[in-house]
Amino acid sequence: MGSPWTRLMILCGAAMMAAFLGCGKSEPESAKREGGDKIQIGLLMETYDVDRWARDEEFFTQQANHMGAQVRRNVADGDQDRQNKQADSMLTQGVNVLVVIPKDLETASRIVVSAHEKRAPVVAYDRLIRGCDLDMYVTFDNEKVGYLQAKGVLEKVPEGNYILLGGAASDNNAQLLRKGQERAIAEHQKATGRKITVLDKPFLDNWDREEARRRVSNMLTKFKAEGKKVDAIVASNDSTAGGAVAALKGEQLDGKVAVSGQDAELSACQRIVEGTQTVTVYKPVRLLAKVAAEAAVRLARGEKPEQVIPAMGHKPDLLDNGFRKVPTILLEPVFVTKENMAGTVVKDGWHPLEEIYRNVPREQWPSPAGAATGGK
Repeated sequence: MGSPWTRLMILCGAAMMAAFLGCGKSEPESAKREGGDKIQIGLLMETYDVDRWARDEEFFTQQANHMGAQVRRNVADGDQDRQNKQADSMLTQGVNVLVVIPKDLETASRIVVSAHEKRAPVVAYDRLIRGCDLDMYVTFDNEKVGYLQAKGVLEKVPEGNYILLGGAASDNNAQLLRKGQERAIAEHQKATGRKITVLDKPFLDNWDREEARRRVSNMLTKFKAEGKKVDAIVASNDSTAGGAVAALKGEQLDGKVAVSGQDAELSACQRIVEGTQTVTVYKPVRLLAKVAAEAAVRLARGEKPEQVIPAMGHKPDLLDNGFRKVPTILLEPVFVTKENMAGTVVKDGWHPLEEIYRNVPREQWPSPAGAATGGK
């Protein structure tokens, strides 16, 4: 079943999943404002390019509707100026609160300024908006995500040459992931005395699979010419991991180089059970969406963030966005490998077992009972 660290993470993951199912206190009784009008939530999405975002919207809308609120949604297709204009339009139409997944964390601050002029609070969803009086931030502990990514790869490759493949340089989450990755490597070297050499650590223009494939392919060619073997690639999400694995396959190195990811995309889970990706980090989007929707309803009803967070059963955190320390809910990510795939991603209903294992011989599938109980 793997090393003691893997077994510990499997147990922790199972415990987290159980906690998620019973997380939080009771929801607000009504999603109406004092005048009796139904709350209108403006959901501003940056893109649909990554598989998970359609699910975020689905779960968010389900929860908001369940609480009696209505959701208006716009997608900016990667254009921050368009998103800013979409926010202005929603505010003109009278939305009571905005929930924003920004493209540019700096220039999205204009949304917060405009919203406050209309007395509408703003919740940043999984990406911090910087340099403004942001009301609230709901996300996963992204530094811990990066830490788990590197830790999972370090367990398989405790010494050697690494590439750290960052996400979009404009995304604060990419910086937090890198901080966690480097902390894990530093702790590992200090604890074991083993040497990790980081050959390169680029950030990408976007969280783009093709850009990742191209950059990793160029690095493999460069390092091969220099006589340097690449042993591991700490990729910051599953899209970039997919690009890295495609580049490795071009050099017949897929399955021979450890690769990390994030988001538990179906293709990544398939790569893990097939042996070409080592680890992903699952961020239960259903929980994130539920928490963000409830927070938005509460803020629209006039509750203050310092009241909302403990009322929802969460520990208050404060994250500095360069203007203020923003009240934040940090949710726990889940470490996923081949060993605990059934007990985490499958058990939570994120992907069906038969889809994850469809390219694996049937005799290697975990039992349905294993998926239900968290074991194999």
